[in-house]
Amino acid sequence: MAPEPFNQTTNDLRSIARRAGDAIMAIAASSMTVDRKADQSPVTTADTAANNLIVTALNDLTPDIPVVSEEGAKVLDEPDRPFWLVDPLDGTKEFIAGNGEFTVNIALIEQRNPTHGVIYAPATDRMFFSCGPGQVFQQLGTEPPVHLKARIAEPGSLVALASRSHLDERTKEFLSQHHITNIQQMGSSLKLCLIAAGEADIYPRFGPTMEWDTAAGHAILIAAGGSLTTPNGRPLRYAKPGLRNPDFIARGAAG
Repeated sequence: MAPEPFNQTTNDLRSIARRAGDAIMAIAASSMTVDRKADQSPVTTADTAANNLIVTALNDLTPDIPVVSEEGAKVLDEPDRPFWLVDPLDGTKEFIAGNGEFTVNIALIEQRNPTHGVIYAPATDRMFFSCGPGQVFQQLGTEPPVHLKARIAEPGSLVALASRSHLDERTKEFLSQHHITNIQQMGSSLKLCLIAAGEADIYPRFGPTMEWDTAAGHAILIAAGGSLTTPNGRPLRYAKPGLRNPDFIARGAAG
């Protein structure tokens, strides 16, 4: 089979994400310790192991680009410079529950915008990655990567995605106002990936998220022709104070 036409950095990121996923699955198959952070959200030994692997690998790959991770967040002294944004195990609640809806997320932020993203779902061996405008792919196991493109929604038949843990009243009201009845709930950044893959149309999120929750999926979605904006249509940008996101709406391709 001919070599895949991706640059070395993209292939390195895919390898790092897969190795982190392997480490997560190894812990899931053996013993797992669950602790609580200061905000009472869960953190496991798998989060820590994946984080250590990813941060070390990125530091080796690009020593001059800082790494910001959920498990090692830090303040950026120069927010306009490039930086890696990592969620080593997105969907920790899903991981603990054993439902497979958890991912490894790695994104590159440049000029406060996500330009490259890799998301790997180790439980299903499904990987999504982007490496520039229009360059976005899905890979299942060892099959060749397949190009992705977000679909244009058909009025009256929109498929909405909602958080498994955060289907709140504001989200229900939004869906009702837009006459959306086909609603699928799931955890982690997979929601953004499914819109990029043309398997769903919209994901409204009202409530707190952090930049590492969205960056990789955002890069993948916009490369596939979709969008992720605030409810009033402003682009979501990164390196914000506190790294906290506002409410947002992810959509597929515009008609």
